[in-house]
Amino acid sequence: MSIVTAMGLIVAALAGSSALAQTYPGKPIRIIVPYPPGGSGTIIARILGDKLTQAWGQQVLVDSRPGASGMIGAELVAKAPNDGYTLLHGYTSEVAINVSLFKKLSYDPLKDFAPIALTGVVPMILLVHPSVPVKSVKELMALARSRPGEMTYASAGAGSPAHLAHELLNRSANVKMVHVPYKGAAPALVDLLGGHVFTYFSGMPPAMPHVRAGKLRGLAVSTAKRSGAAPEIATVGESVPGFDVPTWFSLLAPAGTPRDIVAKLNAETVRSLNDPAVKPKLAALGAETSAMSVDEFGTFLKNEVDKYARVVRESGAKVE
Repeated sequence: MSIVTAMGLIVAALAGSSALAQTYPGKPIRIIVPYPPGGSGTIIARILGDKLTQAWGQQVLVDSRPGASGMIGAELVAKAPNDGYTLLHGYTSEVAINVSLFKKLSYDPLKDFAPIALTGVVPMILLVHPSVPVKSVKELMALARSRPGEMTYASAGAGSPAHLAHELLNRSANVKMVHVPYKGAAPALVDLLGGHVFTYFSGMPPAMPHVRAGKLRGLAVSTAKRSGAAPEIATVGESVPGFDVPTWFSLLAPAGTPRDIVAKLNAETVRSLNDPAVKPKLAALGAETSAMSVDEFGTFLKNEVDKYARVVRESGAKVE
């Protein structure tokens, strides 16, 4: 093949990709949420889906496909046609953690997906039962050092964001608290309310009503900045410098989705979620929006995969 012919084919391919993006979307889009309906990820996906439907005049459907720590829905999207019509609204676990936690995973989050956009950063909140005589992270760490191996922390399961966040806190503050895994966030929160464990890194939406009612004490949020949903609550990083463990939601497509379509999805997602009419709805969930470009989000995703690989390795977290 001559150089001229090869150049012609490249130009034709680029022109075809651009034309495809101009006509996209030409039919309904499906966003797969790999968890049961009702959670923060579903709510954010529905808000985004409504805005995309309004912008493009094509129905954007949210389809819950729960199971296997989010991996059933993630695998479905990884193996879908790479035409931009099947997308994943992924959470920290199946997008960044599971690849290091499970010996066999049917997809690779960095190879099998095209990153589109970060759709929401949601802090966890470090909670204690009111009977625990501490009112700050520093006081909690001091108490834990005085009682090595005696104090317990809950999680929604081995390898969950709550588990790995607390392991990172243990290591950053040089303390030893004992992990008590539960089969989900709800039973972990129930046992904390009952005083059966000392602490728990919870999602903010289910925790804040209990904090407001005085049934639990919120010591700090897990993100680098204080949360707009509860600005009076400190960050862990104010006591343990450098600590920043957000949970987050993201939009991804199957690998090989045309770059122009990915860019179009990114631009409209960022515009939609930063709409002044939308931001209060997300703030009610404790979620903060982002304006990352496709490349910026791709870098963020790789850094998160690398970060959790270190934490899983160092903590010895295993899934039975």
